[in-house]
Amino acid sequence: MRKLDVFDTTLRDGEQSAGVNLHGSEKLEIALQLERFGVDIMEAGFPASSPGDFKSVQEIANRVKDCSVAGLARATKADIDSAWDALRHAAFPRLHVFIATSPIHMEHKLRKTPDQVVETAVDCVRYAASRFPVVQWSAEDATRSDWDFLVRIITQVIDAGAKVINLPDTVGYTTPSEYVQMFEYIRAHVPNLGDVKLSAHCHDDLGLAVANSLAAIQAGVDQIEGTINGIGERAGNAALEEILVALAIRKDTYGRETRAQLAETALTSKLVAKLTGMAVPANKAVVGNNAFAHESGIHQDGVLKNSLTYEIIRPEMVGLHSNRMVLGKHSGRHAFREKCEALNLQLSDAQFDRLFTEFKTLTETKKEITDDDILALVVQSSTEEHKYDLEFLHVSYGLNETTAAVGVRGPNQQVIREAATGNGSVEAIYNCLERVVEDPIQLVDYRIQSTTGGGDALAEVYVKVAYHDRVVTGRGVHSDVLSASAKAFLDAINRVLVKERIDDVQLTAASVEA
Repeated sequence: MRKLDVFDTTLRDGEQSAGVNLHGSEKLEIALQLERFGVDIMEAGFPASSPGDFKSVQEIANRVKDCSVAGLARATKADIDSAWDALRHAAFPRLHVFIATSPIHMEHKLRKTPDQVVETAVDCVRYAASRFPVVQWSAEDATRSDWDFLVRIITQVIDAGAKVINLPDTVGYTTPSEYVQMFEYIRAHVPNLGDVKLSAHCHDDLGLAVANSLAAIQAGVDQIEGTINGIGERAGNAALEEILVALAIRKDTYGRETRAQLAETALTSKLVAKLTGMAVPANKAVVGNNAFAHESGIHQDGVLKNSLTYEIIRPEMVGLHSNRMVLGKHSGRHAFREKCEALNLQLSDAQFDRLFTEFKTLTETKKEITDDDILALVVQSSTEEHKYDLEFLHVSYGLNETTAAVGVRGPNQQVIREAATGNGSVEAIYNCLERVVEDPIQLVDYRIQSTTGGGDALAEVYVKVAYHDRVVTGRGVHSDVLSASAKAFLDAINRVLVKERIDDVQLTAASVEA
């Protein structure tokens, strides 16, 4: 069984999903769970893209000790310097530097000749290798590149110090057979490949990301890349959990092993879904709610007699089990702390105290508290700072018109009171909140789900809003749907304001340097 390195890019490529906007504390929570999940490398972000991304990459690099932490960089020395500053104290720092190699990208995006692209790539890899112990070089849009040009540039970046060569299907264009042929061609024609590792990174534009990734593994790549739940820009990336479970179930076919802890799969998926606001489809392989559900009478009969009749994956393999409702209003701090530890939650004393208070408040309206409820409370309290907080909400529903009145604690800690009408309860509430912030806000998307079944389930509301020329997601959790809706709206606004504050700091720093 050959070892396969697992490269997770949930925090970089995954966060590029439209509308996803994670705070630094949320990224750290995901990073620590990825470490427990057993990935070999996590791409923590793109340090040069913003002060916020730099800070979160730096904090992750300082906290994560059991796997390599990587940062993305364009083929510029400024990007490489920024990545080194963020990652220099990591246990196993790595740089991921890329440049486009397809004719369409070189001509229209880079506006460089092939010779110039080779020269830029070599210079930057050589510079990066003088700092980083491992440099991974990527040929952006490799699957639409000329194979002989790939051989030429790969040969030279290896001579410059690259230890991992990634050939991504950047636009999800290739097919499994084509991808295999490309890797075979590279292995046959690059003279200095030696111990250099080949890596595959697939996008899902044609729905082939996982299939292409598994084909690349059969072609002998040493590293596979992807994201949890397959999130990412456009149609997303290859879903790591699907690849890893396929490797485990079909060892006879793939013959590769990883250090992934598959029992952490369900929790990792759930955490990423809640923090990003990107719901997992019920019929999604491995982690969807229906992945182990059987409604057909024939299927049910077979599963009851022997689960292997229709289930090729044991739910326990990926950490799925029925919710055990063991916490209630009589549960104390000790039992609650043990539950948090069982869920792998990393909480400071202050965070634990706040979460315990929210838990106790919830027990007043909900008899039994599930693991999902606790995760929902953690997600709700993870926002780094609030500019607007909901103090009270009243809604009066009428047949033709609904009136809402809200109280929101603003930046100066004074409670702002507003009232408005709307065609329904949610519209009335959002009209109120738009008056509170005194700026136009466009609701782009609205989604609601419950943490568990039952009439006392917590409502989780996810919204996407356009505010101050940004589109961001927000989320709210409450036993009341309308309160959760208001909290989600305010959360989205707060996220925009935090981003603006970071941008202001960046501009101030730039003006001081000037």
